[in-house]
Amino acid sequence: MSSIQIGAAIHAENGREALELIQRMEALGIHAAWMTNSGARLDSITIMAVAASHTQRIKLGTSIVPTYPRHPLTMVAQARVVADLAPGRFRLGVGPSHRPNMESMGMNFHDPLGHLREYLQILNDILKTGSVEFKGKYYKASDKIPAPANLSIMAAALRQNAYELCGEMSDGAISWLCPGPYLRDVALPALKAGALKSKRNVPPLIAHVPVCVHDDEGEVREAVRAQIMNVRLPFYQQMFADAGYPEASKGVWSDRMIDGIVLWGNEERVATRLREFSAWGGTEVLASIVTAGKDRSASRDRTLRLLGAVATATEN
Repeated sequence: MSSIQIGAAIHAENGREALELIQRMEALGIHAAWMTNSGARLDSITIMAVAASHTQRIKLGTSIVPTYPRHPLTMVAQARVVADLAPGRFRLGVGPSHRPNMESMGMNFHDPLGHLREYLQILNDILKTGSVEFKGKYYKASDKIPAPANLSIMAAALRQNAYELCGEMSDGAISWLCPGPYLRDVALPALKAGALKSKRNVPPLIAHVPVCVHDDEGEVREAVRAQIMNVRLPFYQQMFADAGYPEASKGVWSDRMIDGIVLWGNEERVATRLREFSAWGGTEVLASIVTAGKDRSASRDRTLRLLGAVATATEN
């Protein structure tokens, strides 16, 4: 049995719903709960701080918190709270997000990897050594904390250069929508190259993928096209083209893309595809649940139960 870890992303309308969902995931045996920040929606670090005090085993992570709106030291101050409340269970995932998101907030989305490099440098310095003195092109930071923090610092990655940066400077790379063969042939070699450059161990590869346990093919396709809009973004279109889906340039999901990228079908089919990521170099699958059909709550519950069953089976 594959030893791959199984995590799931939290999508909730309010804090109470998010907390209850994380608690349910822990009860089902799912290994990790993750949450994304977007605009004025629920703040993932705050949610994880609350969840830290209401759970015992489940790992907690952000996937991702955009870097541009928060100075690195602000991120450090927030992350330390969760790390203190859930020692060894919190993983801070950061990334530049996307141009439309950041520019809609008035941010100057320029040189995202350059920004991320400096951001990771500051986080690594202060969270792992207790102090930072940094003056770069984009950021300045000078501060101390009482002691190093017990958490992992991860970063988002989409294309080769980002994976190489993660291998060089992070405790893990978090993908999104990258097909398994692309992770094997592009992401993992770049991750290894970055780690070799810094003479460090290769960090984990977290495969963030859409998952939908549902039998109706038409309803799955409709749900994916309605709920996942990244295919409209140029960076994703380029990644899809590199992965063998040139039709992504049209900005819409083809049936072939959905079948190759989204893990959908009955329980047996989805469980098999989840386990495939271990062979492709992933150490953890982060499932973003796509809800299909008329009863979205039932659809989510069916997928959660399957994720829990696969997670539990990996431990036996």
